[in-house]
Amino acid sequence: MSNSPVSAAELDRRQALARGVMEDLGLDALVCQAREDWMGGYVRWLTDVPANNGYPRTVILFADRPMTVIEMGAFGTDRTTDPLAPSTRGVGRVLGTPSFHSIVYTVDYDSELAIAALKEAGALRVGTLCPAALPHGLMRALEAAFEPVDATDALDRVKAVKSEEEIALIRQIAGLQDKVFEEVCDFIRPGLTDRDVAAHAEAVGRRLGSDQGIYLGLSAPLGQPSRFMNRPFQTREIQPGDHMSLLIEINGPGGLYLEIARTMVMGKADDHLLQAFANVKDAQDHTLSLMKPGAAPAAIAAAHDAWMEARGLPPEIRLYAHGQGCEMVERPLIRRDETMPLAQNMCLAVHPSYDDGRVFAVICDNYLITPDGVSDCLHRTEKKIFEL
Repeated sequence: MSNSPVSAAELDRRQALARGVMEDLGLDALVCQAREDWMGGYVRWLTDVPANNGYPRTVILFADRPMTVIEMGAFGTDRTTDPLAPSTRGVGRVLGTPSFHSIVYTVDYDSELAIAALKEAGALRVGTLCPAALPHGLMRALEAAFEPVDATDALDRVKAVKSEEEIALIRQIAGLQDKVFEEVCDFIRPGLTDRDVAAHAEAVGRRLGSDQGIYLGLSAPLGQPSRFMNRPFQTREIQPGDHMSLLIEINGPGGLYLEIARTMVMGKADDHLLQAFANVKDAQDHTLSLMKPGAAPAAIAAAHDAWMEARGLPPEIRLYAHGQGCEMVERPLIRRDETMPLAQNMCLAVHPSYDDGRVFAVICDNYLITPDGVSDCLHRTEKKIFEL
């Protein structure tokens, strides 16, 4: 069991939603797999237990019996489990095998166990979640034994809408991230390295109940952009007058992800940085004004680009707003290729940004979709450049 489990009622709700999708599609079983817990959320969403460390964790949800889980273990592991026990909620059988995606001849071990479990249960019509991202070996085995049905879009649409319990957890996580940023502001100072700052942020997050996530940011002198980069690049020593944009994208209770980003200056910000931040704050407000149930993400993305270009700012070429939950990034994306409309009780991060070579302008916060628009900002951290 994780150190911050969702309730049994919440897990039952998720599994019931998934079985409803299965019924609509005429499926006997639904297969998903993850190897990490940043964007392996189908596994966590269904079982409340994430995959970790690159080890595959395969979940088979059946229409008429408890789930089967295949995970790292000794050869021959076949354990009957209690679907009501805290550590195996909804799971009736755990199969194990010592396979590694770095060892080519072991990759099919998990697939063989999955096919055997499906056949033993008498499954005829099998669905998959995000099949294009499943290992080739697993999809090859499923396609040889069945005619898999892609259930991803149907499940994504129910998964993206948060329950009352999830919303309560989301609010707690926003507060956790606010506290991390607050403690970073108290800690950061010239003479530390970017890695020192990120390590401190991670320590605070873990103390407050976060299990996983990323802390991205590099310091830079004013006049040079402070871009989001990961730990291997966080080697620079912070100097007086420098600034640092920091992204805190971590999970919290229930394993749900949110993200916040702000910029700190070791002294006074210059006018260019202040104006750039005002630009992205206004861009965030513009996007928020368009977000409501039924809104089309592609239309919002087009409106954002038009708004930016009308002010002499660059259009978006990355991803500037998206859903979050058990996935660090989940649907709907606010982007031209998204087909899922917004719906009440979705949780989205909104983080417009641009890089003009002098500054990386960024802001990031989370919001819930309400019946007539968006909630108040879930993060309480002031929207400003922090002059420390």
